Amino acid sequence: MITVNLDTILWERHMKLSELSEKIGISMTNLSLLKTGKGRAIRFTTLNKLCKVLDCRPGDILGYMPDPEGTEMEEDIYED
Repeated sequence: MITVNLDTILWERHMKLSELSEKIGISMTNLSLLKTGKGRAIRFTTLNKLCKVLDCRPGDILGYMPDPEGTEMEEDIYED
């Protein structure tokens, strides 16, 4: 599963979500969905803005943790 560490990075930078929203031009709602891990996708342009403003790398924001045993991954692969 993909994890989102945005909350930790904001805390380390002493920045509120509202300030980040203002700086990158992304709505509070969309950032909140991302921060809580409820978002289903992120655009590279958004990730680029986050990295620029937060002075970090994509791997600082996004992480990976294996799914618990016995859980199946949802297929999100699109075939032609």
